[in-house]
Amino acid sequence: MADHDDLRTDAILEEASARAGGLTDLGDGPFVEPLALVLDSLRTEADLNDLGHVIARERMVLHTVNRLHYVDDRTHDPAIAAQEIVRPVFIIGMPRTGTTILHDILAQDPANRAPLTWEVMFPSPPPRAETCTTDPRIEVCAATFPPQEEQIPEFKAIHPMGAELSQECVVMMGESMCTPLFHNQFRVPTYQDWVDTEADWSPVYAFHRRQLQHLQAHHARDRWVLKTGAHLWGLEHLLETYPDARIVFTHRDPVTSMTSYASLTTLVRGVGSDSVDPHEVAADWTPRLHRVLMNGIRVRQAREYPDAVFYDVLFTDFVQDQFAVVEAIYDAFGLPMSDEGARAMRAFIDDNPPGKHGVHRYQSDDYGLVPDRVRADFAEYIEHFGLPAEERPGVDTLPG
Repeated sequence: MADHDDLRTDAILEEASARAGGLTDLGDGPFVEPLALVLDSLRTEADLNDLGHVIARERMVLHTVNRLHYVDDRTHDPAIAAQEIVRPVFIIGMPRTGTTILHDILAQDPANRAPLTWEVMFPSPPPRAETCTTDPRIEVCAATFPPQEEQIPEFKAIHPMGAELSQECVVMMGESMCTPLFHNQFRVPTYQDWVDTEADWSPVYAFHRRQLQHLQAHHARDRWVLKTGAHLWGLEHLLETYPDARIVFTHRDPVTSMTSYASLTTLVRGVGSDSVDPHEVAADWTPRLHRVLMNGIRVRQAREYPDAVFYDVLFTDFVQDQFAVVEAIYDAFGLPMSDEGARAMRAFIDDNPPGKHGVHRYQSDDYGLVPDRVRADFAEYIEHFGLPAEERPGVDTLPG
């Protein structure tokens, strides 16, 4: 096992500053304190193998490097702070409810701007429209993926990834060191307890807005299209930061959602640790997700958001006719759909039929989940949205 001394705050900050050319200004808002929390959990709870140690350390360093560059670039490029973020579209919902494939479809419309994996991984300098398909960072980012596919051959069927595919906000939240991504990739329950119950999400969204301004400064389109279920943790703060947000809320039978997510998390953690317990993964994550799901519902019920628009999508409807759901979203938000945009989105759907990347199979018994008990725990949610039990539980043919 690797020595954990380089998973300490001073070591991460020193390495990040060196990679960022000596930069040290991390900007306003919490960063060092939550970094220390996750590093402590990584050292004491994650049971990392040698590869997991390397992956975890590189993730912490890269998020810190990116934070330094976001702050520094803003001081040199006045176009960044001048950006207005108007009526951004957010896709939120429980894990494995079709948010990934829906995001990828919407990203095909030339009017829509989705963060791409390469520019989230290497955001500095701000990407430019004229080089958005030729930037050398694309190749550097792409080079990080083949080993991952070898490590998790099933991952493509669950969550396809690539340098030029859309990326989700849960990754961008790493630059605020407040994200459920870390507990998905590594077992860090004490850190996740802080994320769930103590973290202040307002500075996370303040920095998120800065990130969008940065990425938009020299590569703007009509609107942002963003996604992650992690927005359920801080939905009220999202709405305070983006009061005119358009929010697609996706819904699915929680038995399949919870089991599919437990399967995904078990696979991902298995790369970096040799002691992953699938039952513990499900028992830990299911109540956490139930709590934030109900937080999202309560936020919507608590008061009116006169400038925001919500639209609910059932996974069963989406699977049946993806483009019809896309059209309904555009109608609900009053978005114009050009012929070019419609053709591009239809072409993507046609080129990515169910099962193209494989089939993700999972069984609730393998994770200690009892369907009747899950449905009882999520009864209010199921009734609120009229969610049917899925006819083929344990089989996903579309990425989640």
